[in-house]
Amino acid sequence: MRLTRAVWAAGVLGLVTVASPSFAQKQGGTLRISHRDNPPSASIHEESTISVVQPFMAVFNNLVVFDPKEKVNSPDHIVGDLADSWSWSDDKTKLTFKLHQGVKWHDGQPFTSKDVKCTWDALAGKDSDIIRKDPRKIWYNNLKDVTTNGDYEVTFVLGRPEPSFLTMLAGGYSPVYSCHVPDRVMRSKPIGTGPFKVVDFKRNESIKLVRNPDYFKKGKPYLDAIDWKIVPNRSTRLLGFQSGEFDMTFDSDVTFPLLKDVMAQKPNAVCEARPTNVNSNILINRDAPPFDNPQVRKALVLALDIKAFNQILSQGHDLDGAAMLPPPAGFWGMPADMLATLPGHSPDVEKSRAEARKIMEGLGYGPNKPLKIKVATRNIAIYRDPAVILIDQLKQIYIDGELDPIDTTIWYNKIAKKDYQLGMNLTGIGIDDPDVNFYENFYSTSDRNYTGYKNAEVDKLIDQQSAELDMGKRKKIVWEIEKKLADDVARPVIGHNVANTCWDPKVKGLVLQVNSIYNGWRFEDVWLDK
Repeated sequence: MRLTRAVWAAGVLGLVTVASPSFAQKQGGTLRISHRDNPPSASIHEESTISVVQPFMAVFNNLVVFDPKEKVNSPDHIVGDLADSWSWSDDKTKLTFKLHQGVKWHDGQPFTSKDVKCTWDALAGKDSDIIRKDPRKIWYNNLKDVTTNGDYEVTFVLGRPEPSFLTMLAGGYSPVYSCHVPDRVMRSKPIGTGPFKVVDFKRNESIKLVRNPDYFKKGKPYLDAIDWKIVPNRSTRLLGFQSGEFDMTFDSDVTFPLLKDVMAQKPNAVCEARPTNVNSNILINRDAPPFDNPQVRKALVLALDIKAFNQILSQGHDLDGAAMLPPPAGFWGMPADMLATLPGHSPDVEKSRAEARKIMEGLGYGPNKPLKIKVATRNIAIYRDPAVILIDQLKQIYIDGELDPIDTTIWYNKIAKKDYQLGMNLTGIGIDDPDVNFYENFYSTSDRNYTGYKNAEVDKLIDQQSAELDMGKRKKIVWEIEKKLADDVARPVIGHNVANTCWDPKVKGLVLQVNSIYNGWRFEDVWLDK
């Protein structure tokens, strides 16, 4: 059994890093990967799931990216992609990029500064033909303008200093789109500048990418093609990997309970565990009965046994944290002693549940009169598994939940419309940064604030931390926000997921980044040793 581990893992999981030997890269071959479900579309800017980012990031480029050779996504590890260089104005409100020349879109059209401008004009909410929906519009509420100076220089003009802005441009959710390709094409067979081209996207079947022979990074990519096969059943996917049908599993698809069987059937597999920066959390429809009552919300969070979730789902490897990824895996999360004071994170579960039952009894519920609700969740294993545990735990406080599994293609629309009572959700944080998480998931005007949580004081604190240039001071504001979110039962966090991704040893050049699953899928450095 060969397990590689990120640097943080020696402290968190008690395992060591196994260094991979260096080989000369070989050209050719098709990388075969299993996919867990049907992506709602191929347009990264219009969607909100790793099911889209992982297969389609290879089609695009960003202005900048997190260094693909580094394990940790960090502002200190940002390198140029479509940009050759960048610089800030003295007042930190203008960020100017010098662009790489000679880059072509997959259809042969030249890439210029106009493409950058039209991408971020669209993301900032201006009329556009390249996207129809914009789930992360809130990321750019501080972006006032994008200006060009010729074909190869572009400047982002901010309303105030925002130290996270460059970091946000480096993530997998920030590709540059072309001005001349309409949204309907981007959703079905997108045109990018990246190392791979889309040749086929068959819903419920497969995604096929082929090498871009005109890629501007000479000699790359090494692979001829990447074939994704959509297999909704996780057991079937893993059997396919074990039998050699697939060279690689979908990211973080191998839970710790499943890892032993995978390694028994394929002992030469390389399996890496890492924090995904995806947290399991509860969506609460605060505007409709019964959860419009703050007492019911309080009882719900007091009923949680987070340690039990952790033991069942990951054999104790998941991380207990609040809204931000906890240390040492994350940079911004609050310390453990502070976390233990938050609702739902107390070590004395029975005391908390007794308080919850008292609240429910005061509202007229009891063993013979339970509160009946539906618990909606996305109909894939990683969502269903914690939902079943949640339903079981809620029985301890007289809440009788019924599982309501929802297909991926309609899940996000359903919860955005607040067409649910209670939801078991997974929130993936594209980058370990407070702006990305707080604006997207908790700011009162965000489209992805699925619970409709609104707190003017929290909005003000989010803006305050976003503009703070001193990292120590910013951390303290972040912890204050985390506490307020927990006290308000805004979106109770059950745990920050740690899971395994496995691949055949012939797959080389793959570096999994440890504090987000969304940013390392360009595949331009991956090759097959066969």
